[in-house]
Amino acid sequence: MRALLVFNPVAGQRDVAADLERVLRFFESHGWETTLRQTRGEGDGITYAREAASEGYDLAVAVGGDGTIGEVASGLVGSDCIMGVLPVGTGNLWAHMLGLPVWTPIYRDALLDAARILVNGQPHDIDIGRANDRHFILWTGVGFDAQLAHGVEPHRDVRRSIGKLAYIIAGLVATIRLRGTRLTITVDGKAYRQRAIMAVVSNAQLYGAFEIAPQAQLDDGLLDIYVFKGVSTLDAFYHLFLLLTGKHTSATKVDTYRGKRVSIRADQPLPLHMDGDPHGYSPVDIEVLPQAVRVIVPGWASQSLFERGDFDQQAPSLGARIATRLNYERTRLRQEGERLYADWEHRFLYGTPLSSDEDAADNDTD
Repeated sequence: MRALLVFNPVAGQRDVAADLERVLRFFESHGWETTLRQTRGEGDGITYAREAASEGYDLAVAVGGDGTIGEVASGLVGSDCIMGVLPVGTGNLWAHMLGLPVWTPIYRDALLDAARILVNGQPHDIDIGRANDRHFILWTGVGFDAQLAHGVEPHRDVRRSIGKLAYIIAGLVATIRLRGTRLTITVDGKAYRQRAIMAVVSNAQLYGAFEIAPQAQLDDGLLDIYVFKGVSTLDAFYHLFLLLTGKHTSATKVDTYRGKRVSIRADQPLPLHMDGDPHGYSPVDIEVLPQAVRVIVPGWASQSLFERGDFDQQAPSLGARIATRLNYERTRLRQEGERLYADWEHRFLYGTPLSSDEDAADNDTD
């Protein structure tokens, strides 16, 4: 297996260099040939993914947050190169949606466990969205949420230090001057005109901390559109309440549509974002590219995410998914137990804890 790892060094809130070294040694122990490329700015992920596809790599791995994943997916559209994900971002919505391991202070082996999924997981064809001349894997949108992305992005050091809190602070500040804008939204040729705070075109179910599109599937050839109507700060808090309670799908102040082609025109240019990263302003023309990228997903990924349940030629039962996850967790716990035993033995024999290099070598040989 030849794999190109596209690493965004400014993603997330911590230095993952040591974890990434363990991952590379783990891949090497399985006979993989790996190349690591670091992004330096916007668009590098697209460029490196295209290089992986053109140079015959089997796998291009996005090592970063949702923005990095979106760029790598963009570069792989229409190619035979498969995409993998090692989540190290701030939000990691793609990872949470698919059930990929995400690092926490009490789950420090998450990146290595995500690497094990790349070795043992299953590829699945998914849709990709295209907005103007750029692609997105999760969602795109205009209005309030995109304004937050535009406001936070220039302050990467702050975002890296305080994480999601940066978006909460920016959101509270932005609501003070919030005003709805008249939008003309055209879905598969039919136009609708509304005054709205924001509009989201989603290929995924999760959006931030919310399940914005519970019916969305990654391979159904459709986009789910949500228009949050309103004119003021009060409307923004009302929509927040709806999202928190999951009532937005039936609320009168939220218009919902499904379609293959969407255009958004506003009476004044509105900020635009894709996969949480800022990308210019409206107007925007959006379409879905059905099953345009192959992605490795864990065997326990929710089948509600997929219309085509072709894992192992048929959708696994709930019992099978639970058994797969339990087996995965049992292996991880066994390895952690062996690590703790080796550390105790080293302390008993030599009076010092096991070094990080020795610890990593013990884990990587499993």
